[in-house]
Amino acid sequence: MTDTPETPETPDTLVTSGAPEPPEPPGIRTARRRYVTVCALLWLPPGLGVASMVLLFTERGMSLAAVAGLFAAHSLTVAVLELPTGGLSDVLGRRPVLALAGALNVVAFTLVGLGTTAWVLTAGMVLMGAARALASGTAEAWYVDTVQGCSGPGAELRTGLARGGSATSAALAAGLLIGGALPWLLSLGPDPGARLSEATSGAVLPLSVPLLLGAALRIVFVGYVLTALREPPRPPAPLRSVLRGVPVTVLGGLRLGGRDALVRRVLLTAAAVGSALAAVELLVPGRTVELTGGTGSGALVYALLACAGFVCSGVGSHLAPLAARVAGSGERAVLGCLAAGAAGLLLLGVTASSARPMATALAVGGFGLVYLGLGAASPNENDLLHRRVPSAGRATALSVQSLAQQLVGALTGLAVGALRPGPLPWLLTGAVLLAGALLWLRRVQPARTPCPPRPSPAPTVE
Repeated sequence: MTDTPETPETPDTLVTSGAPEPPEPPGIRTARRRYVTVCALLWLPPGLGVASMVLLFTERGMSLAAVAGLFAAHSLTVAVLELPTGGLSDVLGRRPVLALAGALNVVAFTLVGLGTTAWVLTAGMVLMGAARALASGTAEAWYVDTVQGCSGPGAELRTGLARGGSATSAALAAGLLIGGALPWLLSLGPDPGARLSEATSGAVLPLSVPLLLGAALRIVFVGYVLTALREPPRPPAPLRSVLRGVPVTVLGGLRLGGRDALVRRVLLTAAAVGSALAAVELLVPGRTVELTGGTGSGALVYALLACAGFVCSGVGSHLAPLAARVAGSGERAVLGCLAAGAAGLLLLGVTASSARPMATALAVGGFGLVYLGLGAASPNENDLLHRRVPSAGRATALSVQSLAQQLVGALTGLAVGALRPGPLPWLLTGAVLLAGALLWLRRVQPARTPCPPRPSPAPTVE
């Protein structure tokens, strides 16, 4: 598959002739609503844990090095299992894999919330990483399978993907606020937090409450997945055939990235996005501490900024269909949105050495622009990806995309950590994201053979 600037219009190209669009089948609207609900239920518990997890670990007596080791155990588990679990979803089905992810998370959040020893906390973080790998791309694969089962391979996907991204960002933002507020509320009055700890012999601290709430929400998530995410029955799969089918599916997903130019662009773009996010997550907390003059106030400001970033990402996802209409196609929309994100990183870079109010305001604007641009680019990228990937390898392709983002993000974190703080790390990662945007300057030829239709009947959505 070769790139060329003069190819015929792909199915992604948007028709703006003003002709009325046919009404959507009711099944598509139902699938979209259920997908949005699953995204919200999936990401609210991690949002609850973001604000309190590090503080909980230190309260349990873990050193900073031990805390870093716990998070490394989570990240390594995700990286190792990302592709095999994507293949498992393609072989066994979306609903059982999502339900398993939720069940593992119930145990993981409970262990992390109640654990007092290093090995219990490590077990919780490993299980949390396994659940994260299982859930990666699985709900999105269910949604695309369902919509294409109702309307065929040319079905409109962007709107549902955009709303799912908005729901994810809103859930993370809400979880961050609730998870940060609950321990603070428990510390008000005649110290109810101390009474809670005393009543549970120290097993439950105020900082444990957001994680235990997350475990309860995971039970709700499992129940919703089992009752609402219907899919056609798959043929019985003996354990031997499952174990044999997963590696075959994984290898097929990797080969797809090598032979399809558009899929290759999506993977390279995911790597560039991982680089940008790693720089933001590593450098912004230190910048807020410098500006506020204290670690406590800096952490609070960063929490508020992170919440605002999720909101900007959600707004960007909501605007993704509009961006595609204005740009004329999803490919041009990805180009413009990633370029906007790169501009945000450059704003953070040119203001990195100044503490003046105007520079701070520009930095905040750049921070928001990064998340807005990345949020708007993602649904358009994945809309293009799903039109090139058959259902049998869809979750695997999403896992490859996620793995590219995580691995490059980890490498970028190591590189940025070795550089002196200042404009240089921001400018380098901004250049990487801009290079990812420029990949979309030229159009890609349509696939010579369309995605094969699903061999099984369309999912029943009531």
